[in-house]
Amino acid sequence: MRILDRRVFVGPSLYAHFPVIRLEVDLESLEDWPTSRLGESFVGALLERLPGLHEHGCSYGVPGGFLRRLREDDGTWLGHVLEHCAIELQNTAGESVTFGKTRSVDGRPGIYDVVFEYEQAEVGLEAAALALALIQSLLPPDLRSDDYPADFVWESAREEFIRYAQRRALGPSTASIVHEAARRGIPWMRMNQFSLIQLGYGRYQRRIQATVTSLTPHIAVELASDKEETNKILATLGLPVPQQRLTQSEDGAVAAAERIGYPVVVKPYNANHGRGVSIHLQTQNEVRRAFAVAREHSRSVLVESFISGFDHRMLVINGELVAASKREPGHVVGDGVHSIEELVAIVNADPRRGIGHEKVLTRIELDDQAEQLMRKRGLTRTTVPEPGDVVHLRLTANLSTGGTATDVTDIVHPDNVEMAVRAIKAIGLDVGGVDFLTSDIARSYKDGGGAICEINAAPGFRMHTTPSEGKPRDVAARVIDMLFPPGSPSLIPIAAITGTNGKTTTARMLAHIHKLAGRTVGMTSTDGVYIDGQRTVAGDMTGPVSARMVLADPTIDVAVLEVARGGLLRAGMAVRHVDVGAVLNVQSDHLGMRGIDTLEQLAEVKRIIAEISRDTVVLNADDPLCLRMAAYTDAKNLCYVTMNPQHQLVREHIRAGGRAIALEAGVNGQMITIYDKGAHIPLLWTHLIPATLEGKASFNVQNAMVAAAMAFSMSVRLEDIRNGLRTFHTTFYQAPGRLNVYDEHPFKVIMDYGHNAAAVDQLCQLARRLDIKGRRICVVAGPGDRRDDDIREIGAVAARGDFDYYICRRDDDARGRDAHAVPEMIRDSLQLGGIDPQRISVIPDEQEAIDAGLRMAQPGDLLLIFADAIARSWKQVVHFKPDADQLTAPSPEPSRFESEPDQNHPDFSAPAIYDDMILVREERGVRLAREADD
Repeated sequence: MRILDRRVFVGPSLYAHFPVIRLEVDLESLEDWPTSRLGESFVGALLERLPGLHEHGCSYGVPGGFLRRLREDDGTWLGHVLEHCAIELQNTAGESVTFGKTRSVDGRPGIYDVVFEYEQAEVGLEAAALALALIQSLLPPDLRSDDYPADFVWESAREEFIRYAQRRALGPSTASIVHEAARRGIPWMRMNQFSLIQLGYGRYQRRIQATVTSLTPHIAVELASDKEETNKILATLGLPVPQQRLTQSEDGAVAAAERIGYPVVVKPYNANHGRGVSIHLQTQNEVRRAFAVAREHSRSVLVESFISGFDHRMLVINGELVAASKREPGHVVGDGVHSIEELVAIVNADPRRGIGHEKVLTRIELDDQAEQLMRKRGLTRTTVPEPGDVVHLRLTANLSTGGTATDVTDIVHPDNVEMAVRAIKAIGLDVGGVDFLTSDIARSYKDGGGAICEINAAPGFRMHTTPSEGKPRDVAARVIDMLFPPGSPSLIPIAAITGTNGKTTTARMLAHIHKLAGRTVGMTSTDGVYIDGQRTVAGDMTGPVSARMVLADPTIDVAVLEVARGGLLRAGMAVRHVDVGAVLNVQSDHLGMRGIDTLEQLAEVKRIIAEISRDTVVLNADDPLCLRMAAYTDAKNLCYVTMNPQHQLVREHIRAGGRAIALEAGVNGQMITIYDKGAHIPLLWTHLIPATLEGKASFNVQNAMVAAAMAFSMSVRLEDIRNGLRTFHTTFYQAPGRLNVYDEHPFKVIMDYGHNAAAVDQLCQLARRLDIKGRRICVVAGPGDRRDDDIREIGAVAARGDFDYYICRRDDDARGRDAHAVPEMIRDSLQLGGIDPQRISVIPDEQEAIDAGLRMAQPGDLLLIFADAIARSWKQVVHFKPDADQLTAPSPEPSRFESEPDQNHPDFSAPAIYDDMILVREERGVRLAREADD
């Protein structure tokens, strides 16, 4: 039994709409060993080690359901057992996960997909590894795999796993704030491996690190960390504080103690969690020893007067006392029967106690500090304390060292409340803890005495949210109330676009519309991440990592996410929900990869966007696979897009008051029209949209319709939608590799990144619609990682374009194929499509193929280039200087769709290209473009 593959999904995927891990597991010979055959010895041993499995409902949906599956006549297979063990192990480490499912893989006997929920990916993966080792440890030796660790010991492995999980888990304070935010629908992102959390998205985000917030002044944190300065500030205000001296030497500590008067406290200048603190010191020798302990944590040491009384933590949030807790150091109470060591074991047996922050309370450890305290009283581990004798094993009352906490919020005297609030305001904290020593917190400090011994800038919440005794306080809610007051936003509008073709152009169109409407847009696309129109990161950025980049940017107020198949299959979506989602089409591309072999399976992947759309989902009603997705969405609005005004289903949808974008014929051309709640809203003539080449590029007409539908659903004004579409050009600057037109040669060049049969077909149809006086030449290719049938189909649809000449090439990266394989396959398909071999050339190298096309073109010709290295190919087109015989006819007037270079592209030097463009035009005597003059 072994794990073949591990994949972590950070959000909605094929398996769930929340984070899950998918394991591909090979049971090998254990396929023949279900739990029924392994017998009760296996089942009993498993339940003994993971008793929480008794509560798993499994498919029966009730506690004990999984136990029933284990003991059924047919039993269950070990892949399913692995799933439940991985879930339960995470539960033992304090993580609340329940979901899992295991399915056999069709056509692969013994192979299973095991899927289970996680809170922390590393912990989930480690849980799977430990679950596998546990299962194998319970098998007969001859059934274990070769890589089974011979030194495996369950008890130590379990404890190490819990510690591993605790080191990576959010602390209880951070977790309480995160859970409260999630309860209110405020999204959160973990920004590092510790406690830095972003709450909300874009410009509305807030951040916390433990209980320090983005509203916490830096100077306040610095003051709270400076115990000496804090003491002085509070004393200046007349608040009760102990006498205090700062020293850097052992002799200085003794002198300070003498001046203050015994007993004293010695503690590090800037440590926390009670580390290095020694209390109730009454002699010089005790002070010297305590100084050495404190110096292990800080160069400077504080000596202060000892204040008798109980240790109280008073929590102030946003200028209000919200909780108070009485804390007691870790201790045992004698019963006259058991030794101290036995009493500690009895206390630690409390199910509320665990490792670190695993549970409400932390185990008490008999370590060096405990030994010192026992020695001070003349006790040892084996001493049997008298009944009622309290033996303290810790100096400080921190819960993290085994202390306990009792809620006393309701009995705090008003004077003490005022004192705590004044102290926190004096330091300037929005969230602060006051450590107050007093014998009775119900009495005013003015009468009963007491003193503030410390101010905490990042106070822990565990003692308040889960006290040992008393009423739990929902202090995290008060933090969220402060960060996001009622009525204030935490979310920005998020749009997600997927489909086989057109998603990049549609995303750019939508982002352009929002920008002209005055929004700051963050966009992800196949060529990079854009913030307010400027590319910040280059590359294919259509997965969850790039989406997080956008959502973490504090300047944006709209996110437009292009979502590709690959990202969904690799890691899922970055967000649980989007406001508006669109599925453009489902066409043959990338089939045979990552387990997706059919169009129906591909549609299921792209359907994820429809499933997670909350407000509106936009679907291409002219694509049957998209149309079927309407049954899988819970969005409030369903908007169809159709270029067929006779579409029966869309007609019925409109008549029922539904939303749709339709293409309607008129005297002046074709009108993009919006229907919504019975309203009929003519939007824009298609020939007025530059990206459609006067309406001839039907695929961009459809892209514009989808962009308009999404913008309308995001409450963009109609006039802003019109302005956005009328000013969006498919120039290299605005849409690199998407229908880029160059008219500065005596012939027209169109360059496009089309790399599947559907895209090639659309461009070929456009080429036939254009008014071209000369010949049509096509440079065509296909990606080497596609199936043979897909590459041949590219050649077949190109043949239907009936170009006068074809040049077949390959991409720079042949993706495992022979250098000539792809162009020769396309050549063969062209010939099968009836193209004369004399009209076909095979030139594998992309640059050489494009150069051949450019040199072949004559005045009035059209050269259609399907390019892979977009920036390099565009440079090649712009830099090309026609031969003398290519200049025999007058050059046509520059098109109003003339392309501009993408100045942000990493392979593109915009100033150099502009200079070359100007030089070429001057040599030919062609007037300069207005953009060059600018």
